[in-house]
This record gives sequence, structure tokens and C-alpha cells, in this order.
Amino acid sequence: MKIKAAKIRQWHRWLAPIMLLPILLTTITGIIYQIAELGGFVNQVRWAIHWHKGDFGYIDFQRSFPFLNGIGLLFLTVTGISMWWKTRRVSRSNSKI
Repeated sequence: MKIKAAKIRQWHRWLAPIMLLPILLTTITGIIYQIAELGGFVNQVRWAIHWHKGDFGYIDFQRSFPFLNGIGLLFLTVTGISMWWKTRRVSRSNSKI
């Protein structure tokens, strides 16, 4: 089954803004926690590991947050590579002309 490049680009463009916040949140809180662990002040940033895992106080996404983060990132990776591959093939065929 062939999927048109425009459709892949549309899916990527739709999901990228949605995934931006969770991916940034996971990355930043992971970095904060690692630095705190190396510096020996984990107790002051205990909130970072909770946010990193998806525990936002009253809203607890600990079971679904990593899964949705992973699926979203995997989807963005696949669509991004697909778009890159298609532009690479097009540029190669244009250079042969």
C-alpha cells in the first residue's frame, strides 16, 4: 500500500505540535533529575521525577504517559524519515536529468 507524501506530511504536521510539550517535559525533567542526582540534592527536585513519569498531582498519567510519548515519538520518527527519504529520492532523480 502506497501512502502519498502529502498525507505523511499532513500526519507529521498534525502530530508534531501535540508531541512537543510531552517530549520537552520528559527531556527537561529527566535532565533536571540527573543533574540533581549527580549533585546530591535529589530531595529538592523530587517533583521532577514525578513529572518525568507523568504524575501531575491530581492528574496521574503514569501508566499511559510513557507509552503515548513513545508511540508519538516513534510515529514522528517514521514519518520524518519517510519524508526525508522521499525528498532524497526526488533530488537524486532531478540531478540525473
